[in-house]
Amino acid sequence: MILTDPRDATLPAARSLRRICAATASVVALAAASPVLAQTAPAPAAQPGQVAQQAEQPETGVVNRILVRGNQRIDQTTVLSYLPIQPGDTIDPVLLDVAIRTLTRTQLFADVQIGLQANGDLIVEIVENPIINQVVFEGNDAISEDKLREEVTIAPRGIYTRARVQEDVGSIIELYRLSGRISATVTPKLVQLDQNRVDVIFEVDEGPETGVQSITFLGNQAFSDSELREVMVTKQSQWWRLFTRNDNYDPNRLDYDREQLRSFYTNRGYYDFRIVSAVAELAPDNSAFAITLTVDEGDRYNFGEINVVTENDRLNTDLLKALLPIRSGDLYESDRIESSVDALTFAAGSAGYAFVDINPTYRPNPETDTIDVTFNIAEGQRVYVDRINVVGNTRTIDPVIRRELMLTEGDAFNRSLVERSRNNLRALGFFAEVEIEETQGSAPDRSIVNVTVEEQPTGELSVGAGFSSVDSFVVNLGISERNFRGRGQNLVARVEWGSLRQQIDFRFTEPRFLGRDVGAGFDLFHSRYDFQDESSFDYRSTGAGLRLTYPLNGYSRFSTRYFIKDDEIIVPDGYCNAGGFGSRALCEQAGASLNSSVGYTLLVDRRNDPIRPTRGWTGSLRQDFAGLGGDVNYIKSEVEATAYYGITPAWIVSVNGSLGYVSGWAGDAVRINDRFFKGGNSFRGFENAGMGPRDLATNDALGGNFYAVASAELTLPNGLPEQYGIRTSLFADVGTLGVLDDRFTIGSDGQRDVAIADDLSLRASAGLSVHWRSPMGPIRFDFSKILSQEDYDRTETFRFSTSTQF
Repeated sequence: MILTDPRDATLPAARSLRRICAATASVVALAAASPVLAQTAPAPAAQPGQVAQQAEQPETGVVNRILVRGNQRIDQTTVLSYLPIQPGDTIDPVLLDVAIRTLTRTQLFADVQIGLQANGDLIVEIVENPIINQVVFEGNDAISEDKLREEVTIAPRGIYTRARVQEDVGSIIELYRLSGRISATVTPKLVQLDQNRVDVIFEVDEGPETGVQSITFLGNQAFSDSELREVMVTKQSQWWRLFTRNDNYDPNRLDYDREQLRSFYTNRGYYDFRIVSAVAELAPDNSAFAITLTVDEGDRYNFGEINVVTENDRLNTDLLKALLPIRSGDLYESDRIESSVDALTFAAGSAGYAFVDINPTYRPNPETDTIDVTFNIAEGQRVYVDRINVVGNTRTIDPVIRRELMLTEGDAFNRSLVERSRNNLRALGFFAEVEIEETQGSAPDRSIVNVTVEEQPTGELSVGAGFSSVDSFVVNLGISERNFRGRGQNLVARVEWGSLRQQIDFRFTEPRFLGRDVGAGFDLFHSRYDFQDESSFDYRSTGAGLRLTYPLNGYSRFSTRYFIKDDEIIVPDGYCNAGGFGSRALCEQAGASLNSSVGYTLLVDRRNDPIRPTRGWTGSLRQDFAGLGGDVNYIKSEVEATAYYGITPAWIVSVNGSLGYVSGWAGDAVRINDRFFKGGNSFRGFENAGMGPRDLATNDALGGNFYAVASAELTLPNGLPEQYGIRTSLFADVGTLGVLDDRFTIGSDGQRDVAIADDLSLRASAGLSVHWRSPMGPIRFDFSKILSQEDYDRTETFRFSTSTQF
């Protein structure tokens, strides 16, 4: 027999959870009191009236013996072991109530009644809870059955209880709610079987995905709606967002977004910022929410007076103050307060005081729009880490998590290191949530650190296509896994095929090689590039590489690499025949060569934001040495730096400079595929390989051994609504490219080859760039005006490029 919930299945989503809980209670109660259950008990125990009559017998007296009735699976001895009454005890109503509650709490019985007869027999009448035969899910398509089974607590061969079914219904609904299905409902049903067994069926009505129709801000003046939406994880539902769930409404995610907005504002001087309200209104058809956030930005503050106060005479407050990364007059940023606390913690630790408690206090001055900050340093209680427990990692192995912790068993407990450990784990991208809590250890000076993580998907399967004036049409297929085998390893396999380039590559990275903070990896690749339009040749390369990377400090990394590859320069048939039309500088290099090289890169990143920086700088130094065997010998060096400065949130200046030089050694000249080419996106106003040395007889670009390029860009408002996602900037590029080897510029007569143009002259351009976050992906338009060029350069006044994927 199937017992169903009479609840109307078309209830509105806003009341579904409350009614489901009520429905669950009624269904389970009806099942527990069903005639089928009553018929399974022995005849005397199946008559409630008899028990009621027994209960009317004297409720006080001395127990002569105890009789258990109604038990089928559970032995009478087991029942008596739970009963807090023994023969010879004198009972009263209070003791009877305690006995009933004690047996009920075992969750073994659906009903318990106890009565004392006149002859001193204590009758214990029980109805056993059924045994679960199987748990079945019906109607679930969006969420797999395996995922649902992970959420429920009941299981086959377990004991059925009403409370556990109620909890499981709530867990399933919560799971659907987090996946963006607010209107999902779950109806529990029972199928009664023989031998007091039941099948538990969860009927799921998933309902439609509840998207986000719009995200609107009220009260924002300093930043546009579009800029604030970029800060949020929650996104507006769009048809092209096929592989993300961030455009489904999730109240928990919205709470996280509120914290992200608060951090965004407070890191830009808005100390008083607060979110007045966050309202999510459900559309009448339950299809999507309209989210409205009302904000109060407040005034923009600078740091005022900065002080360090401590009662410990051995700590020099002047020295500690000098170590702070903030100064009076700087723009207020909440992250710099945390950096200051870290700096003071480590400074105190280096002085022998690992147990310090640093509490910053604030005093805002609205009249001057400044904030005085005082860092109060107190010596805390000495506590050591007794044990570290890691829970919740169903896939990621313990060592991957523990190696990111800056504390180990036996270390001094330090809250700053705990927070940095939490940030390290979050930065992995393996976990949706990371919580680190401290509890009392085995002694007053010992603590237990509990690290709780919640796994999230780390694999991606991408199918994409794109078109641009650079690469023409390109399709790609790739698979990546950032946490391969739960060991934190990175695996990437990609195939890309286009009209101008074809590429296959496979990459693997072990982030902690040999258990140390060193990343190691290898690459396998095969590629072919069509340079016929630029320089009358095709370039093919097949090879492999090894990489090592390790951090120098919190903002710089050093990497080394070794690559060996088989390169081939392919020219058209007849291009280099005697009397042919080919370029001598190109024909001398046609054919295959083996390149064996070792190199390194030093990268420093001091930007305040890796995506939309408004302050700070980045710099890199890269060198490669070819000639460890093989057929090619050269040294290639490149240095690049970019600085950012935000005049206002909408007016941002960035300045970039780069320099590169490659030279052969052991008598070798630099091959064309190892030279530098500039133009296109690397130097606006010129075509790909449109500037630099050129064979005037064939109009082939030859590249150069040296380049120097500087670029300045000003991002500015364009007057268009921010929801259009259009950003504009003015730019100016200036630079040079040239210096070929004499072998290619000097003819057989010892005179300079007039067909080879290599002037190393200055080129310059300026113009307007438009960046559009279109429905098909980001698109960039460049409108350029050439300010300086050579006659043989190939220029362009308009260019567009995109990296659309779908």
